[in-house]
Amino acid sequence: MVTIERNILDKNQAFADSNRLHFQQNGVLAINLLSSPGAGKTSLLVQTIENLKENVPIFVIEGDQETENDAQRIRATGSQAVQINTGKGCHLDAHMVGHALESLQFSSDSLLMIENVGNLVCPASFDLGESYKVVILSVTEGEDKPIKYPDMFAASDLMIVNKIDLLPYLKFDVDKAIEYARRVNPSIEIIQLSVETGQGMKLWTQWLLSHMQSAPVDFLRDSETTESASHA
Repeated sequence: MVTIERNILDKNQAFADSNRLHFQQNGVLAINLLSSPGAGKTSLLVQTIENLKENVPIFVIEGDQETENDAQRIRATGSQAVQINTGKGCHLDAHMVGHALESLQFSSDSLLMIENVGNLVCPASFDLGESYKVVILSVTEGEDKPIKYPDMFAASDLMIVNKIDLLPYLKFDVDKAIEYARRVNPSIEIIQLSVETGQGMKLWTQWLLSHMQSAPVDFLRDSETTESASHA
């Protein structure tokens, strides 16, 4: 059984390396978005596209077990989106993403957002060739998710604490969630955000732009700089 798992991961790694080379050759920054179901990935993606689409070409790969609902929401913004339905599969793998790339015509300095299947376990083990993993934790979930599913938070570069507009109505300890995330990944960056109110959205878009090899200088200059990311 161990040999089979190793073979699967070795094969996935070869496809991931191929995807990574494709991204580098086409000037694409690829971000892998991860969360449990209902954490708000698609709503965050839609608002991110609305905020950046005048400055950055954004492409999306959507992963779900069934339906094209999320891809349709993305296409309504004007961005290209490819839907991958995994059936009984609980995650995207690099081979699936490689096939999806065949349908996308990247321009230089593009941003590719990969919305993985909602799951805090399996997607952590599969490199898709992305540059960064971003995990989204909704305040409607328990603050102890980082220590219950440590592999996901240990593998991620950034944790977004989402839906913070709901905090007055919930018993969710943000400080505890951050402490737990840092316990499994001391270097993880953290942004608190609400798509509904817009709080934290500029921190998120600035994070994206700062990680692009050639971020649009004018946009960065015009972006609000008074907010600072929460690294508490």
